[in-house]
Amino acid sequence: MTTHEADQKGPFPSTPQRRRRVSPITRRILAINMAALLIPIAGLLYLGPYRDGLIDSELEALRLQAETFAGAIGEGAIETTASGRQLVNLPIARQIIWRLSSPGSIRSRLFAPNGELVVDSRYLMGRRYAVVVEKLNDVPWIVKVISQGIKVVSDWMPQWQGLELYVEKHPQSAENFVEVRHALGGEPTGYVRVSNAGRMTLFVAVPVQRYRQVLGALMVSKDDTAIETAMRDVRITVFIVFAAALVITILLSFYLAGTLARPVLRLAAAAERVRRGLGRGADEIPDFTGRGDEIGELSGVLREMTSALHERMDAIERFAADVSHEIKNPLTSLRSAVETAARVSDPDQQQKLMAIIQEDVQRLDRLITDISNASRLDSELSRAEAETIDIAGMLATLHEIYSAGSTQTEVALKISGEPPFHVAAIEDRLVQVFRNLLQNAISFSPPSGRVTLRLARRESDIEIDVCDDGPGLPEGKLNAVFNRFYTERPEGEKFGTHSGLGLSISKQIVEAHGGSIRAENRYTLDRTVRGARFIVRLPLSDN
Repeated sequence: MTTHEADQKGPFPSTPQRRRRVSPITRRILAINMAALLIPIAGLLYLGPYRDGLIDSELEALRLQAETFAGAIGEGAIETTASGRQLVNLPIARQIIWRLSSPGSIRSRLFAPNGELVVDSRYLMGRRYAVVVEKLNDVPWIVKVISQGIKVVSDWMPQWQGLELYVEKHPQSAENFVEVRHALGGEPTGYVRVSNAGRMTLFVAVPVQRYRQVLGALMVSKDDTAIETAMRDVRITVFIVFAAALVITILLSFYLAGTLARPVLRLAAAAERVRRGLGRGADEIPDFTGRGDEIGELSGVLREMTSALHERMDAIERFAADVSHEIKNPLTSLRSAVETAARVSDPDQQQKLMAIIQEDVQRLDRLITDISNASRLDSELSRAEAETIDIAGMLATLHEIYSAGSTQTEVALKISGEPPFHVAAIEDRLVQVFRNLLQNAISFSPPSGRVTLRLARRESDIEIDVCDDGPGLPEGKLNAVFNRFYTERPEGEKFGTHSGLGLSISKQIVEAHGGSIRAENRYTLDRTVRGARFIVRLPLSDN
């Protein structure tokens, strides 16, 4: 594999960004919104309770018509024989039934007391000619198409379950109709049947009476045209509402998806550019913080993360440049000494050069060790768990250690304020900070000088001062002393003894604990520098 190919693949191969016409988020939003819309619409198209109400209403209306027909027959088509027996005059009854029955809409059948069918409004002149009424089709074609589509959907739904199948038989009698048998017994009855074609027919049978004597049974029947027309009208209305709601839902879904998917895609594309190193700075990430929602929060977090990432990358680059510069100095000295030693034959000169070589090697070893510690500090601080530490006890222990040392410098500890002085910290790292500050203060203090540790409470913080009696810090260098590889050592100290990373590491540790560190000079009344002061502030622990 070539270097170019390796760079292209990298440790994390990039996924090609495919241009989609409809994003997955848009599809999901559309699916959810349409499902939420289709469920109630399907229930409305079913209209089961509404259909049952229509059937009940039609049966009641049909019963009233049947009773009216039966009453007319009972009053106008009954004749009394010489023996006093009452009979139905069939020609008159036939005329009444034909006159009252609406052609093509209601079918009336009269049954004799013995169950024989004696009159049927469908036939003229007995049973020779059947009356067939065809209605003109005045329904617009668009309504027919919509109705047919709705019918196809409706056919998927359960309907007419449990109804008796109606088959036209010839000849017909009361034995074919349970409601007729009930009517001959004096009880009006309604019944619903369904044909093989799926069409429903309503039947109502009532007794034909004269002075409470049952002289026959009249059965009227009607198809489901009125019911289907009412159902069709309601379903078309529902369909129109559904179509309008569907259009609005789709438009709102695309709008909602656009407010979600488009910003996310822009953020993803910007993050991809940052990952590829094509942009530097938070400006590469679109700013959606003005939205005031979760995407705005995501945008803000990504911008902050990108800024922190680039700051860390810049810091690494500066650190690498500083390390390279600092290592070159002892390497140059070492190379020069080695080349000179090869050409010098004087044993004294060779011994001096070997001493220089040894010092440079020691300096390199110390420098590399400090650089290694500094480079691992971030990861160690992120992995370690903070504990509640008593700063007063820790400083008291350090005071005892340095007071018992061989140095002539006096180390004093002063504590003011009410305990406890607890902070959430990594104890080893805080000890490293204050040991570094104490060693610096002792190294700058003159013989028989004094180094003072002061501990005090400052509202929600703890403040620790490390003061010395040394020459102080150069003006204009109060912030520079915390830079990497910055060295400003006392006179007479051998060059290269310190790497210049101590204060930089101390600042890094303190800031990782949420605190701050700064330096300033101490002055006498006549504004003469009398030493340096390093001030560390750490937040108090809640425990």
